[in-house]
Amino acid sequence: MTTSFPSYVTLDYDAGRGESAADYPTLEDKMGKAVEVTREALEQYERPAVMWTGGKDSTVVLYVVREVAAEMGVDVPPVVFIDHFEHFPETVEFVERWTDAWDLDLVVAKNEDFVRLGAAPGDEIPVADLSEANRRELRRLEHEGETLTLDADSFEGNHLLKTVALNDVVTEYEFDGIFSGVRWDEQESRAGETFFSPRHDSEKYPPHDRVHSILQFEEADIWAAFWNYIVPDAAAGYPTGHVPESASDLPEGIVAADIPVSPKYFEGFRSLGTESGSAKSDDRPAWAQDLGASKERAGRAQDKEDLMGRLRDLGYM
Repeated sequence: MTTSFPSYVTLDYDAGRGESAADYPTLEDKMGKAVEVTREALEQYERPAVMWTGGKDSTVVLYVVREVAAEMGVDVPPVVFIDHFEHFPETVEFVERWTDAWDLDLVVAKNEDFVRLGAAPGDEIPVADLSEANRRELRRLEHEGETLTLDADSFEGNHLLKTVALNDVVTEYEFDGIFSGVRWDEQESRAGETFFSPRHDSEKYPPHDRVHSILQFEEADIWAAFWNYIVPDAAAGYPTGHVPESASDLPEGIVAADIPVSPKYFEGFRSLGTESGSAKSDDRPAWAQDLGASKERAGRAQDKEDLMGRLRDLGYM
């Protein structure tokens, strides 16, 4: 594993510190900043990649990366999808469909140890059956006990199934900059993030940077970006700015599968995590709900357990 961060990258790691979404008052301001950060990243990093969950935030990040890459005449970076074994089937189908439609170079990150063991969510796995690398990670977490429950929403499971899987891919492909769809308003542990965030401690993770191009967006802005930019660009004839009230309220000749919006958002989910650890907020589509009345990630199990700060210190998104 590379133990030092490349010297060819010269960035202002304090950019965005002390700012908030209010410093970017319009959708155009927010999109303009996303373009600026993305362009600088594509100029600086030699081996960038985009983390894509199939969710709304990372899809906005991916859209901007594709647009800027086209303007610059460079290839769209590889797209990393973390397979934690507990996705909604609709999420996997969505990622596969739009990977083909957008001709993406998809890299699937998964902890191969659990594939080798044929493990399924909820299984009790003897720690002794894990690889030395995974046992070492559990020691870092001060895990006690001779077994591990395979659960991507638990502290240990999240780390092994998501962060370790990502770190393995970063090491294998030698990615130096990873685009990630985190936002200032989304979760307390992310409120202090900067646009370019160093992950250079080789004792924790393979040295790389996280690129946070949409920090300045709020949840409503994300959906505005979909209806004003992403969806009209993806579906010919979709009227710019049309916000559907349901899956049946789409323009004539267009069905939900024609637009890059996960069907789970139409069902009322506002944040997509694991199938067992996510809950929908309302029967209305995500964008039609009162977005200020409740926390966006209130239905996410890992947030309920207040794990995010600890997980991010270990390299989670």
